[in-house]
Amino acid sequence: MSADLPVVGIVGRPNVGKSTLFNRLVGRREAVVAPEPGVTRDRKAAGAAWRGHRFVVVDTGGWSAVGDVLDGKVSHQSERAMADADVLLLVVDVTVGITEPDARIAAMLRRSGRPTLVVANKADSGSRDDGRWDFNRLGLGEAWAMSALHGRNVGDMLDRVLELLELDEADIPRSLPGSDEMGSDAAGEPIAAGGGSGEDSVGGGEDPVDEEADVPAVAIVGRPNVGKSTLFNRLIGDERSVTHDRPGTTRDTIDTLVETEAGPVRFVDTAGMRRKARVDADTEYYANLRALRAIDACDVSLLVIDAAEGVTAQDQRLAERIDAAGCPILVLLNKWETLDPEHREGVLGELARRLHFVGEAPVLRISALTGRGVHRLVPAISAAMEAYESRAPTAKVNEIVQLAQSAQPAPGGARVLYATQAATQPPTFTLFANREIPATYLRYLERRLREELGLAKTPLKLRVRRR
Repeated sequence: MSADLPVVGIVGRPNVGKSTLFNRLVGRREAVVAPEPGVTRDRKAAGAAWRGHRFVVVDTGGWSAVGDVLDGKVSHQSERAMADADVLLLVVDVTVGITEPDARIAAMLRRSGRPTLVVANKADSGSRDDGRWDFNRLGLGEAWAMSALHGRNVGDMLDRVLELLELDEADIPRSLPGSDEMGSDAAGEPIAAGGGSGEDSVGGGEDPVDEEADVPAVAIVGRPNVGKSTLFNRLIGDERSVTHDRPGTTRDTIDTLVETEAGPVRFVDTAGMRRKARVDADTEYYANLRALRAIDACDVSLLVIDAAEGVTAQDQRLAERIDAAGCPILVLLNKWETLDPEHREGVLGELARRLHFVGEAPVLRISALTGRGVHRLVPAISAAMEAYESRAPTAKVNEIVQLAQSAQPAPGGARVLYATQAATQPPTFTLFANREIPATYLRYLERRLREELGLAKTPLKLRVRRR
């Protein structure tokens, strides 16, 4: 995301509608929302546009002065957003009035000196507008009554945001392309209960991340509590994701662009995925849905496995899901330093047995907590991407296949007459044969193609056509 764009931070106590407002401003369901408090935990940024001006919107978890260690980390992320934003939106609940957390956040914002708008949310009708006057006592200027869920008065608020950002309003219609995306998607994910388009339509329009469309995306996936967010924070060099030993701490996908020695890479942290039978809340369901979408959209998947627990059946199912998506996979055995030599041999044997179908996928032994072995990740990602996009000349492909058939003919008189690489991402080869080729022999040909073309670190597809 461009560092030159102004940043608008959304802050407030839990369950006041911050993520609903975030989704409204960016014009799509970017953040998971649910009626219960504490759904958002990490800082999440996305591009938005209003009247021809682009800016970055940052969603945060609810700030709280009390709570456990996890609540403290969430509040720290919110304070980071307060320090980094050019304009802050303090979201409060007009149906509740001023609470002690509202007053404490307002005091922090007054001390910061950042331009701030008090947003009196949940004013779904004009009858609730008078409730906004109570929030003028926070000492941050006049509060704005609006409804993030229905879009009521959001446009007027954004006009004021442009003034605080010192951006002149362009002569562009208020409704921008992409602003009609506020209904349910194909998967049926709502913005919030009873959501829909509102009076003032806002959206991404020209998304600030468009210029990064060619940057490879690397998804970090795995079961809950295997160290994905710890690895993500180490890779990006910042505590962007909240980490805790409680399973399910991450509830949404968070991505950050990182400049590496191999060029820019977008790392995507995802929620831990459990079996469907164990998913017992809408929040977790939508978090899993976002993680699956990240797998489908990424260029490389990093499957993080807790080496201390070994390779589980859920690790196996996730590997199968990544393999079906067709992207390169790197297997990361995290917490490797906690194992003694005997257990290490057992984990490697279990890995070979349970994940045999991923072929020659690289296996890296790392410690996300200490950083041990993490430096090998970027070169491995580059090698996997290079193989994933490689193309071999037809003459070379035919030479390899013919030599393989000469060394070991196929049973039953089957023979490949001609072969060519039909596609990349992943490398896909079409074999023209005189009859059906046994699956065991196809695996033999696949192994020879991998060896001769250096494709050991990427998925590979073979298609057979009979002449």
